[in-house]
Amino acid sequence: MHSASFVSAGLIVLSCVAVTAEAQQRAVDGSAYPNRPVRVVVGVSPGGGLDSITRLVAQKLGERMGQTFVVDNRPGAASTIAMKIVADAPADGYTLMSGTKTAILNGVLGKVPFDIAKAYTPVAHMTTQIYVLVVNPAMPVKSINELLAYAKSKPGALNYGSAGTGSIQHVGMELFKSMAAVKMEHVPYKGGGTAIIDLLSGQIQLMPSVTTTVAPHLKSGKLRAIAVTSTRRIEIYPELPTVSESGVPGFELTNIYALYAPARTPDRIVTQLNREVGTAMNMPEMKKILDADGVQVPPPSNPEEFKDTVVKELRLWKKFIAHSKLKL
Repeated sequence: MHSASFVSAGLIVLSCVAVTAEAQQRAVDGSAYPNRPVRVVVGVSPGGGLDSITRLVAQKLGERMGQTFVVDNRPGAASTIAMKIVADAPADGYTLMSGTKTAILNGVLGKVPFDIAKAYTPVAHMTTQIYVLVVNPAMPVKSINELLAYAKSKPGALNYGSAGTGSIQHVGMELFKSMAAVKMEHVPYKGGGTAIIDLLSGQIQLMPSVTTTVAPHLKSGKLRAIAVTSTRRIEIYPELPTVSESGVPGFELTNIYALYAPARTPDRIVTQLNREVGTAMNMPEMKKILDADGVQVPPPSNPEEFKDTVVKELRLWKKFIAHSKLKL
């Protein structure tokens, strides 16, 4: 995700906010949480959407809670490396995971040797991400219909990128292929930011990417957007049609960026983190940064409400994988 404007504007705004007296008091109170740095493990390489959102949230939490929240990138294997690190960590609130729907898919697909419903405590829903389907401008396509015609004329010639095998981008594009009856080859990467590099150079031809990642490349003309994956057009790119209205009726692909803690993390810590994340994400300065990049901030929810969301996603994807013809 690394919209330079997004990150620089975010850090400038957030760095201007002084640590509150309450946070300072918590920092010196040995019985309070947190009283030492908190590690936030991210299963993608620096530069992608999840990484940039996580860094903004980590900085804001640090300012509000009086301790450093250190972002630790552990890319690879579609986030399963990061998932295992956090699943094995002490349940004390000092190791958290920032993840996407890919973590849920990893559990559904059995890519991790544990039950994710039992391994983690859902903490907070940070943002909902809308994808933009982007192509290298050397591609002679400017719409979904033109993409479909090109793909059908050259079966298997197109390569699309994702953040890894079994990632939400991968599964989403396989669904797109199935619904559109086209053939494309999948090229997995260790994160969205890495995939974008090859898309820019023409090593791959297309991919779905979050708005914040591709915004600077769309402005410079180095990438071309042809559609959004939500059910409705989005405010930041009102001229872009949805995939559904452009030739693949009913197609939708969105993502959830969220924080998780190891199972059995004390309720008081989970509740505190949930409250601080909800407050931070809905602050005017944060919403201004995110709105400008087409990122949706959900209304604040408590840990139980967010857990219900995760459980519903698990059920939905289990049913989808079981009844689909997708070959993962």
